[in-house]
Amino acid sequence: MLGLPKSTELSKQLPKNAIYAKFQMNTAEKAKIDADISRITIVNEVTAAKIHIADGELVKSFFVLLVALKRKDFEDKTIITISKLIPQNMLLVLEFDGEAKLATYHTKLMQTEWKPQEDLSIELKGLNMDAVWENIIVQIGGIMIAQGNTLDEQIAVDEQKAKLQKEISRLEKLARAEKQPKKKFDLVLKMKELKKELERI
Repeated sequence: MLGLPKSTELSKQLPKNAIYAKFQMNTAEKAKIDADISRITIVNEVTAAKIHIADGELVKSFFVLLVALKRKDFEDKTIITISKLIPQNMLLVLEFDGEAKLATYHTKLMQTEWKPQEDLSIELKGLNMDAVWENIIVQIGGIMIAQGNTLDEQIAVDEQKAKLQKEISRLEKLARAEKQPKKKFDLVLKMKELKKELERI
């Protein structure tokens, strides 16, 4: 799967009941996972030895989980819950009706677009497992790391930019609809300030 080396392949069912029992989930939490997920299978374990590169300081391995969904418009929270419950680096293949997308949780949930399942792949790039895992997050999140930034810094910058862009769009709509010249002027002024801030980031 995903074009990963054969040596990494596994096929190990991860029963939902085992997750519920281990993490003592209540009925409401179980119901949320049940509404979105039909089954979870561990399909790859990628370790430094299996792909013949150096161990990382932080990352020694990661798992690929195939998550069969019951609906395409699943709740992001369900996937975040699964990611947080299992204390491993995990790359999730979310699959529904022949289509699939990649997802991983790193400070927030990152996902690719839906594609035919057979078209999904991931590139293992890096001199050690830390770099390989960071590059996977970059590929899934579509992150362009600016020179001098760490991955986490870049994610924070991108989130700040997205918030500003959202606010600028909101103010543009309000300004277009505003009839009173003074209020319209104030909105345009605020918009210009935010645009300047966006350029500074």
